[in-house]
Amino acid sequence: MGHRICPWWMGPLLASPLRRFLYSPEDLLVAYVEKGMTALDIGCGMGFFSLPLARMVGSTGKVICVDLQEKMIKGLVRRAIKAGLADRIDARLCRKDTLDLDDFTGGIDFALACAIMHEVPDKDRLLSEIYKTMKKEGQFLISEPSGHVGAAEFEKTVQIAQKAGFEPVGRPEIRRSRTILLLKR
Repeated sequence: MGHRICPWWMGPLLASPLRRFLYSPEDLLVAYVEKGMTALDIGCGMGFFSLPLARMVGSTGKVICVDLQEKMIKGLVRRAIKAGLADRIDARLCRKDTLDLDDFTGGIDFALACAIMHEVPDKDRLLSEIYKTMKKEGQFLISEPSGHVGAAEFEKTVQIAQKAGFEPVGRPEIRRSRTILLLKR
């Protein structure tokens, strides 16, 4: 999916409970995720957001987790089994040029892309593909670390998302991040 990809060996650090001191995944996502939803975690790593999403969607929901790195997916699966959430998580290895989610066309209620858009060289393709997976009125939250992504670069991503068909509906505040909430109309 991209260049400048976060190395797999950073996975345990990114999934660490210590990261919760910066922000709680549940607090960030509670306004968007409900029981029974199908959620998509793009660039899921080892599951910092995936496991909380799985708890939030409940036993009737599903979290589709995609990552480019096999070691990240394997780490996520191990953590999901240990947490008793493996039945709610569909962990998939994607390719550089596609998320391989044709079986979810029009089926995603909520999608999350946290700290991955700056790693993607073809944002047009990725955002169009995400749009295709979303249900009508589905919400898509993009958040990028402000230390990695400048305001102008972030706004270019927002413009590409709009070109793909998404409508900006809010700018949630997340510490040290540039964030936008998008909607598929």
